Amino acid sequence: MEQEWVLTVSDLNEYVRRSLAADPMLQSLRLRGEISNFKRHTSGHWYFTLKDEQSRINCVMFRQHNMGVSLHPADGMAVIVSGSVSLYVQGGAYQLYVQAMRPDGMGSLYARFEALKARLAREGLFDAGKKRPLPLVPRGIAIVTSSTGAVLHDIRTVSARRNPAIPLTLVPVRVQGEGAAEEIAAAIRRAGRLPGVDVIITGRGGGSLEDLWAFNEECVVRAIAESPLPVISAVGHETDVTLSDFAADARAATPSMAAELAVQDRTELRARLEALRGRLEQQLLQQVLLREQMLSRLQARLAACHPVQRLATQAHRLAVARAGIHTAMLRRLDEACADVARQKAKLEALGPLAVLGRGYALVMHGRTPVTSARIAEQAQTLTLRFQDGAVGVRVEKEKKHGGKEEGDL
Repeated sequence: MEQEWVLTVSDLNEYVRRSLAADPMLQSLRLRGEISNFKRHTSGHWYFTLKDEQSRINCVMFRQHNMGVSLHPADGMAVIVSGSVSLYVQGGAYQLYVQAMRPDGMGSLYARFEALKARLAREGLFDAGKKRPLPLVPRGIAIVTSSTGAVLHDIRTVSARRNPAIPLTLVPVRVQGEGAAEEIAAAIRRAGRLPGVDVIITGRGGGSLEDLWAFNEECVVRAIAESPLPVISAVGHETDVTLSDFAADARAATPSMAAELAVQDRTELRARLEALRGRLEQQLLQQVLLREQMLSRLQARLAACHPVQRLATQAHRLAVARAGIHTAMLRRLDEACADVARQKAKLEALGPLAVLGRGYALVMHGRTPVTSARIAEQAQTLTLRFQDGAVGVRVEKEKKHGGKEEGDL
């Protein structure tokens, strides 16, 4: 029996890869197209789709080749690339391995994007001064997105984890396709009128420039700019940029990040409130202490100005002055007494009594001292004053020797 020839998937894919690699028409070829779904991998490789009006092909440009490219690829950019077609064996899909890239004008969608961006910027729709702050704790959040996409699930999950008390309201819309832009704009205006809503989140998952185009339409951009409530744009992934991002009050790289911006973590809020309460209590205590000190000073000043206190103060001053005067008078009296004693001692030392104490006597005629014998002869009586008293004497004339008389006492 003839053995059946069966290939594995890997065998088939490897055969196709070798066949493509052996075809000279598929090597070193050049393609013209518009970039879509452009991604920069963390490894440095570029992954994107090159398309025209009817078809598209997946492309990869490894880091060693794109390091020499001077332009900055973006969705909607028209380029000419050089490379080779081969099969990615593990995925079973053929793709173009790009080795060189140069600009080929600007793609139609990208050109429309830049033109509308410039016009709306001139009108001031993207001015940073018009951006409104997000409320710290919103009463409610309106979500304008598809009811079936992962965006709604991501926002609900993050919001429930951070603060399940904040209600979420879905305003369902189509996020791509014909009529999606008008539907999104109407939903944003309707969300702005919902009671109990303080923030609007609008967005969708990632995709190509065409997939995200509804959020580049002028009606959506104007609805965001005119919204009475702050709007968070969460369109695509981190590298995706739409005109809605420029018009929104805040831009989130992902829907999960949009939920983090709109919903503050309840645990962090409690910690912040505790810290603020501690600071407030400390400041209040400081203010109370300052006011108590001020009140004490005012009370002291008031007490000092009270009539009773002023009278008591004056009475105290009077008592002090009176005591000072009394002390001064006593001191002056003591000084005068001492001076008198000194003068008395001087007088006694110079006076006749001190002389009389040495055996002399003072002859007095009445109250007049007798200083000569002639005066004594004229008096009938005299007084002899001694130290311890006085005696009276009678004056007699004494006979003179040789015919003359001498006074005799």
